[in-house]
Amino acid sequence: MDRLRLVSLIKQKQSYLSVGLDTDLDKIPPHLLNSQDPIFEFNKAIIDATRDLCVAYKPNIAFYECYGVKGWSSLEKTINYIGKDHFIIADAKRGDIGNTSARYAKTFFETLKADAVTVSPYMGSDSVKPFLGFENKWVILLALTSNQGSGDFQRIESKDAISLYTEVIKTSMTWGTDSNLMYVVGATHPNDLVEIRKIIPNHFLLIPGVGAQGGSLSAVSDASLNDDIGIIVNSSRGIIYASNGEDFADAARAKAKELQSEMATILNNRN
Repeated sequence: MDRLRLVSLIKQKQSYLSVGLDTDLDKIPPHLLNSQDPIFEFNKAIIDATRDLCVAYKPNIAFYECYGVKGWSSLEKTINYIGKDHFIIADAKRGDIGNTSARYAKTFFETLKADAVTVSPYMGSDSVKPFLGFENKWVILLALTSNQGSGDFQRIESKDAISLYTEVIKTSMTWGTDSNLMYVVGATHPNDLVEIRKIIPNHFLLIPGVGAQGGSLSAVSDASLNDDIGIIVNSSRGIIYASNGEDFADAARAKAKELQSEMATILNNRN
């Protein structure tokens, strides 16, 4: 999906919501466990309940590959079921030397047909650039993540008092363009989002951490929206595990609707 279509989709739906499909067999409703493919059946119901409210789905690859061939089959079926009208993010956090990264890119862009993949920048440019060679596909580079330990390395400062995550953004922005390179910035860092926007005013940001991790949709929107909206806000557990009963899909829809309605209000108030 190219940038123009992504922006159009966001404006059309008045939504910049991504639903994270972190599908855990230990957490999905028990009545699904007897089905032939519980992971896919759960995902299918969540997608059916939310597809008009979101612009993206983000399957976290770890929750599929841990089940081997069956898990990969569930993932493929899920991506095929989502279809081409949503932005599909393979949350894989890959990154290795060039020829290995090229194979990872082929896996997620050609075999699975995702629109984007999350990539770790730690090994440098030759581990990232192989992902950038695919037309209308996106690299989403980890910059400042929302987890508790994000500051262990990401906030280490150089002798010029520049944090590592800032160096990552400034260096990597030359590897691609604002049409194929996004950045992960956690919703738990709204003050940092303001400074990050000064460095990359036009790039899209993927913002996890709203909901279960305590991030504020209003705060991150105020800090990071640009003329093209420019952000995708992901919620995983807060939506998909809103209920563990037979009403799980309805409960997920209600949570997604809350976020989408708030997004629509935020966007309307900017006009």
